[in-house]
Amino acid sequence: MKVTIVYDNTVYQKGLKSDWGFSCLVEVENTPRILFDTGSSGSILLSNMQKLNIDPISIDEVFISHPHFDHIGGLQSLLQVNNEVKVYIPISCFKPPGAREVVSIERPQQIHENVFSTGELDGIEQSMAIKTERGIIVITGCSHPRMAHILQAASQFGELYGIIGGLHGFSEFDLFKNLGLICPTHCTQHKAEIKSLYAENYVDGGAGRIILL
Repeated sequence: MKVTIVYDNTVYQKGLKSDWGFSCLVEVENTPRILFDTGSSGSILLSNMQKLNIDPISIDEVFISHPHFDHIGGLQSLLQVNNEVKVYIPISCFKPPGAREVVSIERPQQIHENVFSTGELDGIEQSMAIKTERGIIVITGCSHPRMAHILQAASQFGELYGIIGGLHGFSEFDLFKNLGLICPTHCTQHKAEIKSLYAENYVDGGAGRIILL
């Protein structure tokens, strides 16, 4: 599995642009290429993709965590370049125009052999769960639902190994004590505290960061 952070509040790779929002490319063997969220700005999204040698035409699917502007703002720009993508949205999200197919997700479900949605949690947001040899990797947009709900929903697909994405105001730090990978991005308010507690398993995010498992 390969996760490339395309859009984030900070920059990891020189030459990319930072902005308030989140997006990452998820590549799993024998699975369509999935863009998780699209950041705030279509121009920044496409610019960072170009600099990371990610062809928008190569994107097969888009997974939208929730319909806030900093996660769905770049979608229309992407669809203008590639309207053949399949878009997964939480059930409460408006259906974006211009995509080949839009799938509304309400409950936990399998999307591909090793890729799952937690379903829409707490009426606002879905997260992605990816099955790897080390366990389940959870990818979050902002973690608006309680983290306990997210982890519980993802754990039905296997033993949890790691988490990547925005954690908002999450402070129930003990919930991460058994995780082997923690990569807080975007809106996470307590990065310093999480890093101090889990330094060995902590990975800095930022646009251009690549995580391989």
